[in-house]
Amino acid sequence: MGISSLPVSTNQPVNSVTVGIAVLSKNLDTIEQAGQGLIKMMEQSVTPHLGQNIDLRI
Repeated sequence: MGISSLPVSTNQPVNSVTVGIAVLSKNLDTIEQAGQGLIKMMEQSVTPHLGQNIDLRI
């Protein structure tokens, strides 16, 4: 192994770790957006006024 190839071989693992971290970060952002969308969808489907009043006839 020559001196000229040493920085290339030491940067390779660092680059793969950096790419892995970037992919995980993007995945986390995607999951967070999906979770926020799910929360919004659940909030829209809930009818809070349902069941508060009962109509009775005697």
